[in-house]
Amino acid sequence: MKSTLYSAAILLFLVIYAAMPAGAENLGKQPDVFVSIPPQKYFVKQIAGDRANIRVMVEPGSHPATYEPAPSQMRAVSKCDLYFAIGVPFEKAWLKKFKSVNPEMNIVRTDAWIEKQPVDRGRGKPDSGADHGSRDPHIWLSPPLVMIQARHILTALISADPENMEFYESGYRKFIAELAELDEKLRGLFPPGGKKPEFLVFHPAWGYFADAYGLKQTAVEAEGKSPKPAEIRRIVGHAEKKQIKLLLVQPQISTRTADMIAREIGGKTITADPLAENWAKNLMEVAAGISKAAR
Repeated sequence: MKSTLYSAAILLFLVIYAAMPAGAENLGKQPDVFVSIPPQKYFVKQIAGDRANIRVMVEPGSHPATYEPAPSQMRAVSKCDLYFAIGVPFEKAWLKKFKSVNPEMNIVRTDAWIEKQPVDRGRGKPDSGADHGSRDPHIWLSPPLVMIQARHILTALISADPENMEFYESGYRKFIAELAELDEKLRGLFPPGGKKPEFLVFHPAWGYFADAYGLKQTAVEAEGKSPKPAEIRRIVGHAEKKQIKLLLVQPQISTRTADMIAREIGGKTITADPLAENWAKNLMEVAAGISKAAR
């Protein structure tokens, strides 16, 4: 009886083995990956597919400026292979702690090679040539800059899992083609030579997006602080002069002041989540809203 069961088990194994895709038996361990924010999960997924186990550090509804990892996340970090950093504020305090609990983990800075711009560049301040202080971390909202980030992701995945280099390179090529197509669609919404669309944004998250497509972002908030009454009057006056009717808000931040400004200028607010995981769809929706409001 045991011999019959053993023979049946061997036969079942051979049937399953024969049905496996070529090379599947050599896939080995899937890299365990952490990313800081949800859009990065989208980027890694496009390149790695199901070959990587991807976790997001900043959970939905949280803010990457003030986030503190949960104990369960620290336990998961202690076992992961790669951490893709992107330069959001909480990383300054936590990357060293992540490394201390997992010295073997490779921390990959996907913002390398990207020159960060002043976060207050959309507030109409005169350019004295001096350093404006804080730098804008929102590089993931510009498809051309995501192309640079994708290269860092590809290199790290190959280093962690060299046996599947061709698989990752194939995913990378498809992702770059997707980014180029998205970039072309976005440029089609804002053709050169016309009026430069300007929009208000409560939190200055969309500066790199504006840079890429010839737009102008005017921020309401300054370095994480809500505007004082005099500043609100200046912003309302600027919006009325420029006939700006759109104010972008994000779900992680209270919209009370933004709603009040929108009423004052006879405009409207739209929710534009810079942390949306459905990244490409999100960019197209935000761009369509800006384009429609500028007509």
